[in-house]
Amino acid sequence: MTTKRRPHILVTGAAGALAQQVISRLRETCDLVAVDFREQVYLGDDIPSYCIDFNKRVFEDLFRRYQFDGVIHLGRILSSQLTRMRRYNANVLGTQKLLDLSQKYGIRRVIVLSTYHVYGAVAYNPALIDESAPLKSAGLSADLVDSVELENLANIYLWRYPELNITILRPCNIVGPGVRNSMSSLLGSSRAPVLAGFSPMMQFIHIDDMADAIVLAWNKPVKGVFNVAPQDWVAYQQALKLCGCQRIPLPSIPPVVPKAISRILNLRSFPTYLMAFFKYPVVIDGRAFAREFGFTPKRQLTDIFRYYQDNKRPV
Repeated sequence: MTTKRRPHILVTGAAGALAQQVISRLRETCDLVAVDFREQVYLGDDIPSYCIDFNKRVFEDLFRRYQFDGVIHLGRILSSQLTRMRRYNANVLGTQKLLDLSQKYGIRRVIVLSTYHVYGAVAYNPALIDESAPLKSAGLSADLVDSVELENLANIYLWRYPELNITILRPCNIVGPGVRNSMSSLLGSSRAPVLAGFSPMMQFIHIDDMADAIVLAWNKPVKGVFNVAPQDWVAYQQALKLCGCQRIPLPSIPPVVPKAISRILNLRSFPTYLMAFFKYPVVIDGRAFAREFGFTPKRQLTDIFRYYQDNKRPV
C-alpha cells in the first residue's frame, strides 16, 4: 500500500513571526520549505530553510528539487525596511519571479499576503471599504507604490493563470507577540505620537488569528481578493490609551510639519509615508472572507491591548 503524498508547500518570509506561526500550524500535515531573502532561520530538522534572493537562479532549483504543490507568499518587505529600490526589487520583481516559477512548475495553490494600506488614507474614504474599492495608495505615496504594484501583479496572474488558484489577502493592522511593524511598535511603546485633532478609527487583528486565516485560505482553494479584518474597530488615540501609552501630540498642519518632526526625531514607528493613516480612517470590510472561509477572530481587542499594556518596551 502506497502512502499518500503530503502537500509540499513553499513558505516565504520565514524570518517573520507570521510565517513561523503558519508553519507551526501546517507542519503536522504538510512538507514545508522555508525561504527568506533577509536571513536563514532554523525551524527544526524537518523543515529545510534557505536564505535566497528570489531573483537569483538558485531559487528555481528549489522548485525542481521539492516539486511544490503550493506557495504561501508572506515575504512582503515592509516600507520601513530597506531602501526604496531594494524593496521594489524584493516586493515586485521577486514576486513576479515567484509567480512565473509557480506557473512554470505547475503549482496549484498560491496565497499572497498584501495589506490594507493599498486602499490609501483619504478624507472621502467610505465608512466600510470592500474589495472592489480602487487602490489609491500609489498616487499618494511613492513608498507605497511597491505594495500596490505587488497586488496588481498578483491580480494579473490571478486572471491570466486560473490554474494557480491565487488568493490575495489584505489584512488590517497585524499586531501581537513577535510582530515588528510600525503599529506594533507604537502600541508597545511608552510614549507614542498622535496628530493633534485626529484620532481615526482603526482595526487590529492578532497574529494568531491572521495565521489561522491564512491556513483556512490554504485549505479552501477559492480564487480572489479578500480583506481580512474583525468587525470591530477603535479610535487610534483610544487604542494607545488602552495599551498604556502616553500620547504625544504633533501639530498636524501644515502637512510638512509632522513629517519634518518625525524625520528630525527619527520616529521610525511613525513614518512619513503612513502619516495620512493617522489622520483619516481606513476601515475595511472583512465579511466576504469571513463568509467564504468560515473565519471568526478568537482574540478580542481587550486581549490585544492587554498584551501591549503588559509588555512595554523601555523608551
